[in-house]
Amino acid sequence: MIQANLKVYRYDPQKDQEPHYDTYQVDGLPDFSTVLDALIKVREDIDGTLTMRCSCRSAVCGSCAFRVNGHAKLGCKTALSKLAPNGEEVCVEPMGNMKVVKDLVTDMEMFWDKIQQVKPWIETEGEPPDREYQVPHSKMVELQQPMNCVMCGACVSDCTVLEETSKFLAPAALAKAYRVVGDPRHAKSHEWLTELSEEGGIWDCTRCVECVQVCPKNVAPMDQIIKLRELAIDAGLTDNVGAKHVLHFTESVAHTGVLDERTLPIKAAGIGWAFRNAGIAIKATLKGKIKPLLPGTHPSVTEVQDVRRIHEELEVKKGTE
Repeated sequence: MIQANLKVYRYDPQKDQEPHYDTYQVDGLPDFSTVLDALIKVREDIDGTLTMRCSCRSAVCGSCAFRVNGHAKLGCKTALSKLAPNGEEVCVEPMGNMKVVKDLVTDMEMFWDKIQQVKPWIETEGEPPDREYQVPHSKMVELQQPMNCVMCGACVSDCTVLEETSKFLAPAALAKAYRVVGDPRHAKSHEWLTELSEEGGIWDCTRCVECVQVCPKNVAPMDQIIKLRELAIDAGLTDNVGAKHVLHFTESVAHTGVLDERTLPIKAAGIGWAFRNAGIAIKATLKGKIKPLLPGTHPSVTEVQDVRRIHEELEVKKGTE
């Protein structure tokens, strides 16, 4: 048997002016107990006012997503024996980037709105085929990863971009978008990629990897976003800062073996943006973060021919896939 020491976020908008935390000691839990098991024990035996969502208790429905010790997790999948083997205090809070309804319950409206924005359904054109369209097995295996999403909202909760701007479509919606755009039956991939390349879409992800770390079903939303970027570039949708950044980054490394950070902002965002942010460049230069913008000061790799060969081989491999 194990003991759980919980520090739980509490907030009732009808009674509380500010959120607060209550602590609970739960004794006599089986060794296999999870954070959700402890919370249910609190609600049933200690404090019946505690409000939370839960359902299947099998990591299928996605209802019991909370922040546990600062990171989003499914309560039913988070074992106390691993999280707090010596009875350490476990802090449970509602998911981030969403309005708190009460205690551990958050308003998921923003989450579902973003899912709907990417139109997560396959669209075909022309007359229906005489027989079922059979998707290649290898493609369906690849698409299985984004299909594993249980809509728990963990990735949205901990998305660092959403903390700065609500315009971002968020990891879950973009992962769902790849499930559709990557499907060979979908007839409007170019149209959708065009929309996804606009502000708030695939190029706004900062690749902090937080969504990959917190996803309980290994969907790896950031990986799906990277795949969408590759498809967009292959489709010629390169008239945006994100795509230009990637292309110049690749060009610079392929040519000299290292990234020329002095010209990257200019080629990606334009001379106007670079001029407005010249102060940052000057500070970075003085700190030795980038080389001075002078002829002959850009470093190169001695074995640059090997770098170019690797780049060429990757381009050839990409063209045959």
